[in-house]
Amino acid sequence: MAKRRMRKRKPVRLKVVRRILDSLKDNLEIKDDFSDVFLEIAEFGDLNLLLGNRTPLVMTINRPEDLGKIESVIFPTLRGLLRWNLEVRWCAVDRGAIPFLMNGADCMAAGVQMVEPNIERGDLIWIRDEEHGKPIAIGWALLDAHEMNTATKGKALRTIHWIGDDLWEIEN
Repeated sequence: MAKRRMRKRKPVRLKVVRRILDSLKDNLEIKDDFSDVFLEIAEFGDLNLLLGNRTPLVMTINRPEDLGKIESVIFPTLRGLLRWNLEVRWCAVDRGAIPFLMNGADCMAAGVQMVEPNIERGDLIWIRDEEHGKPIAIGWALLDAHEMNTATKGKALRTIHWIGDDLWEIEN
C-alpha cells in the first residue's frame, strides 16, 4: 500500500466542525467541548481528519459497499480514543491476536473474547486489549455481536487503522 500523506490542512473554527462534534456526542457519548483546542481539518488518503492541537482525533470515512448502505461514518482515531476513554462500540481481543493487529492484519473471530452487545455488521468499532482495555486498532465489523462471540473461525473485523500505521505516525 502506498504511504498516505496529509493534504489540504487548514485551521477551522468550532462552528465549521460543529456537525462532526455533535455526531460524536450523540452517537458515541463523547463529552468534550473543544473550546481550548486548536482545530484543523485535513485529507489523509480516503479519510477526512479533524485535528486537535495538531493531533488527529476524529476521522470521517465512507462505509464500504459490501457492509451495507454507503454513508460517511464519523469515528475517533486511536489518539482520539486514548483522549476520551470511549466505552461504546468495542470488542476485546486476547493477547495472541495483538501482534497480528499491530501489523495491520484483520481480526479473526478466534481472537475476539468480548464484544459490546450493540454491535451490528457494518459498524465501525475499536479493538481493545482484553487485559488493559487500551485501544489497539479500529475496523469494520464483519459480524454481529452475537456472531462474533460465538464464532471460532473466520474474519470478524476488517482493520483500517492500528497502532504504528501511517495515521498513527503523523508528526505533530
